[in-house]
Amino acid sequence: MKYLLFAVLLCTAPLTVFAQDAEEEEKPKDGWTKAGNISIIFNQAAFNKEWQGGGTSNYAVNGSLTYDFNYRKGKLTWDNRILAEYGITKIRDEEFSRKTNDRLELNSIVGRQIAESKWFYSFFMNFRTQFAKGYEFSEDPVTGNDIRTETTHFMSPGYLQFGPGMLWKESDNLKVNLAPATARLIFVDDMFTTVPGYTDGDYFGVDEGESMRFEFGASLNGYAKFDLMENITMENILLLYSNYLEDPQNVDIDYTMNLVLKVNEWINATATFQAIYDDNAIKGFQIRETLGVGVGYKF
Repeated sequence: MKYLLFAVLLCTAPLTVFAQDAEEEEKPKDGWTKAGNISIIFNQAAFNKEWQGGGTSNYAVNGSLTYDFNYRKGKLTWDNRILAEYGITKIRDEEFSRKTNDRLELNSIVGRQIAESKWFYSFFMNFRTQFAKGYEFSEDPVTGNDIRTETTHFMSPGYLQFGPGMLWKESDNLKVNLAPATARLIFVDDMFTTVPGYTDGDYFGVDEGESMRFEFGASLNGYAKFDLMENITMENILLLYSNYLEDPQNVDIDYTMNLVLKVNEWINATATFQAIYDDNAIKGFQIRETLGVGVGYKF
């Protein structure tokens, strides 16, 4: 438990610091504001058979899309964001290619400002899943061939969260939404929950033979984006969730840090760190890191 609390503090600390350092901005204008970014990162290494230094030929491609479309009219705000990421790698002599990244997410928050403050009555929705099948890889003890076993695919799992709450919004780049009455639906394919010997809760917390799990609890969503220095931007996204109905002390954590170094209009370097804690999926932290230089376009 103490490690979980430490992780929560570690993830929320940046939001506190950024809130203290945030500068006052001009009053936002009514209407739509839209912005997006698309990038492709390609890595490749090749060695011929005479190469003596060691190494295996491989390639990897990662693509990402981020698109924000926000609306404001008077005291009403409506913020929306689409995140889509997919990556794949292939190593010579391995039968199967492997995913390096796979994510599809939609966030939406509608709010109504309270007087002239930075607080809003709000209602939020968050949807998450993946594009393609996920596998566990092993080796046939007899033939030595690679074996892959399907473990996930589109909408298995899929997460849908929604609920009323309170939004604190300094700007589009700094905001926190607290929703103490959040419903969460976890969707899975029942092909995974009907295998022989299945035990309730083994697959993302879903019971045997079922294809959905319902939870009710509290959630906190935080977003902070700022410039470290010229042409270097850091983005922090934090999602916390506690299920009132079962083990509320086990807070689910999803923290993502995106660091972007803009070289010019087309070339940029990116680094991503993501940490997930969800005891319905696995008893421990899931960590993802990516680093690369690629082609990007901001629109």
